[in-house]
Amino acid sequence: MTNKRELSERDICTKYILPALVKAGWDVERQIREEVFFTDGRIYVKGNRTARGERKRADYILYYKPNIPVAVIEAKDNNHEVGDGMQQALSYASILDIPVALSSNGDNFLEHDRTGSSGVVEQHRGLDDFPSPEELWAKYKIYKGIKTTDQECVASYDYFYDGSGRAPRYYQQIAINRAVEAIAKEQNRVLLVMATGTGKTYTAFQIIYRLWKNGTKKRILFLADRNALIRQTKRGDFKHFKEKMTVIRHKKIDKAYEIYLALYQGLTNSSGQEDAFREFSPDFFDLIVVDECHRGSAADDSAWRVVLEYFSSATQIGLTATPKETEQVSNIEYFGEPLYTYSLKQGIEDGFLAPYKVIRVGINVDLEGWRPEQGKTDNRGTPVEDRLYNSKDFDKNLVIDERTSLVARKVMEYLRIAGELSKTIVFCIDIEHAERMRQAIANVAPDLTKENPKFVMRITGDEEEGKRELDNFIDPEETHPVVAVTSKLLTTGVDVQTCKLIVLDSSIRSMTEFKQIIGRGTRINEDFGKTFFAIMDFRNVTDLFADPAFDGDPVMVKEVAANDELSSEDVEGVGEDEIIDSESGKTIDFGPSASEDDAELYETPEIVEGGGIVAQPAAKIYVAGVSVSVLNERHQYLDQNGHLIIESLKDFTRKGLRKEFQTLDEFLNRWQAADKKQVLIDELELQGVILENLWTEVKKELDVFDLICHVAWDKPALTRRERAARVKKRNYFEKYGEKARAVLIALLDKYADNGIEDIEELSILRAPPINGLGTPAEIISMFGGKDGYLKALSELENEVYKLAA
Repeated sequence: MTNKRELSERDICTKYILPALVKAGWDVERQIREEVFFTDGRIYVKGNRTARGERKRADYILYYKPNIPVAVIEAKDNNHEVGDGMQQALSYASILDIPVALSSNGDNFLEHDRTGSSGVVEQHRGLDDFPSPEELWAKYKIYKGIKTTDQECVASYDYFYDGSGRAPRYYQQIAINRAVEAIAKEQNRVLLVMATGTGKTYTAFQIIYRLWKNGTKKRILFLADRNALIRQTKRGDFKHFKEKMTVIRHKKIDKAYEIYLALYQGLTNSSGQEDAFREFSPDFFDLIVVDECHRGSAADDSAWRVVLEYFSSATQIGLTATPKETEQVSNIEYFGEPLYTYSLKQGIEDGFLAPYKVIRVGINVDLEGWRPEQGKTDNRGTPVEDRLYNSKDFDKNLVIDERTSLVARKVMEYLRIAGELSKTIVFCIDIEHAERMRQAIANVAPDLTKENPKFVMRITGDEEEGKRELDNFIDPEETHPVVAVTSKLLTTGVDVQTCKLIVLDSSIRSMTEFKQIIGRGTRINEDFGKTFFAIMDFRNVTDLFADPAFDGDPVMVKEVAANDELSSEDVEGVGEDEIIDSESGKTIDFGPSASEDDAELYETPEIVEGGGIVAQPAAKIYVAGVSVSVLNERHQYLDQNGHLIIESLKDFTRKGLRKEFQTLDEFLNRWQAADKKQVLIDELELQGVILENLWTEVKKELDVFDLICHVAWDKPALTRRERAARVKKRNYFEKYGEKARAVLIALLDKYADNGIEDIEELSILRAPPINGLGTPAEIISMFGGKDGYLKALSELENEVYKLAA
């Protein structure tokens, strides 16, 4: 007879848990999913390399119907108590919006009822007493407040499935179910907040499909504010509506359809004529979905609000990544509190959105202002008004040719390192600024422009040629255009999966606009090598990271000198320390180094969002011959809590080191006593002392030991190569045989290149040129075994730090 305690967790699932589910009436094919991975695993960035952490995985998820989960089960082997998996099960139940969590070790089940409806929160259930599908469905209805048969019919209606295998991600599933359930309970205003890149349109499609197919909502209007959004929606997720769907164009109304896609500009008239939407009766539509609803529906006097209020009897759903909440404008006031929110931060943590780095470039005229010298004239010979100009003026009121050229040069310095064909969006002040920036980038990249004149293009509302290339820019298969220079056209609704660089040369102070712009880079496309992106900030826009409303911190924030050429460290960062996966707690292995309606509305400077006309701005002043360079150079990084360090990085690090080590002697003793120096470095990181950031500021190839001594106690520092050279001058190696000596010298060279942490791992023996001296087993045998090898390595480290202080 098999001893249950000798069985693995998977054996417990197969022999005890699954049979109990089947006996209780659960359908293996339709209602039971085993080992369900519901996140993709966070993407970690180290230099220019990325790796994924572990995905979240539930042992079992039970579904009353596909995409309607009612219970999650965590399994343990029989050496655990029955409740040992409960905390994990509850965590997953909370994330997945599931009412019942269970844990089992194969003896029985512990059930946690999150509805609290029975008066007993947790109870034991025998293997022969597992709850049936109807029992858990009853708990789900209590959990969701579903009370009538009609509500149940709507809430349980099938999702769309086309046989392709595509299914909603867990957060989309939650958003869809909550929206459908709320509407089933006759809630007529719904707000869903989902970060850019998380599939709002697909979510909207599934909501519309379920309500339309079961007859709850018969005529639906999908409203957007960009033609690109309408095109993407029609060709993409909504294509399954086929002949039942139409796009309202040129304000021509045909009432024979059931699903309507429209720009709100296509439904309203600004010329004083009758609005096109009034051709429909006020009760024509049963459901209206407003995409990017932060754009206009939030304001009382907006064109969107006029449309929505005309169709006030319809159920209305607002979709946005960035709800507007100000004293004057509120999405929540109109739609109500968000029914569900899936943030940028959550998307990055789950591995569905790309993490990003930030490079901040400080330009002297921006940081300290520019005042024209006496008699200074503009490019037409007109005297320039004598006052102090600052970053708010540049490219809006006053143009400095040299500043434009510097920004273009920095962009190309980045691309020369990161990849010349890396898709890039440059955000400028206005259309005129965008055209000058296009010219400037073309001038600093003559080779790439000559090779293909579409290397850099202006894609703005008034530029027909550029707009015709928008689809090619979006298409991952198309290499050109590479650099899209714009002002407002690409801030929202454009899905650029392979965008790897976003350049900010526009004074953006709106958190809503900032999040939308960042969203242009958050999509992931691993097939084309897009796993993270960078933001190059010339206007201190990324100061918005400090705003409490911001919810997705970058993996690196670095300020560089504007008149220094970008290095690979500036672009990639320095990343040699270990990174621990937040899900598994394991060290991440990165492997080896290796003509449109919206145009008129949003791109013409004199038209504002609400549709009103404002005065034309004064003519710009163009000047040249201004010295544009760097005011200073400093680095900014995030501390362990994700907050920007605003003091000197050296001072910040010195405080942290002296807090950890009271004296230099204390540090020396702990350093020498550490079997692995990396362990001590990791301890410092936990205290918020991130030495990786400091190396780029010190700009020396210092050993971590010397870096600490130099920063904390002002000791003279040797570079790694200097330390290695001193060891080689001594007769230390003579006691070893020829082959062992060659190994130690190769290890010393590796130390000189990469640091002490690199040689402490046995995996170094597989790296060239050491692997040319033998297999790891052969190398270890040269020292009489593993203990002998580790002893020799320890002695080598002692020689490196001999008379160190």
